[in-house]
Amino acid sequence: MDAAPSQPLLDVLDVLTVGEPLALFVAQQPGDLADVGSFQRFAAGAELNVATGLARLGVRVGYLSKVGDDSFGRFVRRTLDTEGIDARYLLTDAQHGTGFMLKGRTVDGSDPAIEYHRRGSAASHLGLVDWRNLHADGVFPARHLHLTGITPALSPTARELVFELAREARAAGASVSFDPNLRPRLWPSQAEMVDCVNALAAQARGTVLPGLAEGRVLTGLQHPQDIADFYLRQGASQVLVKLGAQGAFFADAQGRSATLAAPVVARVVDTVGAGDGFAVGVISALLEGLDLADACVRGNAIGARVVQFPGDADGLPTRAELMNNKDFPHG
Repeated sequence: MDAAPSQPLLDVLDVLTVGEPLALFVAQQPGDLADVGSFQRFAAGAELNVATGLARLGVRVGYLSKVGDDSFGRFVRRTLDTEGIDARYLLTDAQHGTGFMLKGRTVDGSDPAIEYHRRGSAASHLGLVDWRNLHADGVFPARHLHLTGITPALSPTARELVFELAREARAAGASVSFDPNLRPRLWPSQAEMVDCVNALAAQARGTVLPGLAEGRVLTGLQHPQDIADFYLRQGASQVLVKLGAQGAFFADAQGRSATLAAPVVARVVDTVGAGDGFAVGVISALLEGLDLADACVRGNAIGARVVQFPGDADGLPTRAELMNNKDFPHG
């Protein structure tokens, strides 16, 4: 039996996102995870990272998911409370547990080793029936919806849910952003992953945020402009292709495009979460009415900040840090 959220319904959110929260254990010394004896715990998950970053900037963001009736689930719920994320749509599932992951530590800026322990998690049992029960009035509760390609990979019910959320958001006039955030290990095959992720991007018809390597897998094309054009032809209003340390390329349906460089980072600590930081910058800037170029600059700057910290969300700035830093456009 799923426990109903205890938080009372509030007025319309700025952003709603949906995904799987994970307890993240980051190694405190480099080396094989089998040899690590000390870990630091965080709450993680791409969509939760984005929700955290937006909340720190003062955006009213809600998070739709399920956690287990366990210590990890309580930890996730406390994290939402601490970060100021609206938990009205966070359910507790007494029958299934909260997933977790282990992340190694590197000293040379390379991608760390990651192990996931999430099969059959509470979040994988999230579905359309939960959404119908939570929001029986049928009114879409946010100005903006953020989706990733991870959630539809969790289960058929989660896949059905995100496609319906995209449809409802568009019907309500809400804006939508979509980050492919490919996780090939969660899919039965690459072909199924490509078909589903591209179909969801087309359903969203909003801002698409692929990484360059992801875009190449999803479209079979090599250059950022061609990848952007692929999604613009599918109905996206704007596309930002993340280029890592080189910044990002953006293009929109009006024919505007440019490549914008990222700030130079003296020392990369951990690259995981940089793409989520980029999404935080883009979404927050667009919600504030900044143009696409400034949104891209802010995304680059926040992504560059995130890679200088060990946790996925450690480097996400507060509103004060945003306003006091020249690298973060704020109108």
